[in-house]
Amino acid sequence: QVQLVESGGGLVQAGGSLRLSCAASGRTFNVVGMGWFRQTPGKEREFVASVNWSTGRTYYADSVKGRFTVSRDKPKDTCYLQMNSLKPDDTAVYYCAAGNFPWRFQVTYYDFWGQGTQITVSS
Repeated sequence: QVQLVESGGGLVQAGGSLRLSCAASGRTFNVVGMGWFRQTPGKEREFVASVNWSTGRTYYADSVKGRFTVSRDKPKDTCYLQMNSLKPDDTAVYYCAAGNFPWRFQVTYYDFWGQGTQITVSS
């Protein structure tokens, strides 16, 4: 089992920045990649970004490319999502996830999930 705890959510004005953190614990040696997803009411959870835990290779949804940066700190077992130039459309609950296929963008490829953190971007 892997436990994930997100932090760093909040309210920000459009154009602002936030950084999310996801601390992993438990059997983290089994994790190949970590990803970030987001969800708004009535919509499916969507892929935002992911990182290969070993190589550091990153993947992004088109909607966040150039604005968001995903990274990982291996000694701390922590994944980050730096979000810049935020837009009202980025408002959602953001979830951290861990799995074995970071190059896959579907929810089903991730086995462990955090509790989610709310990001609200005001216009």
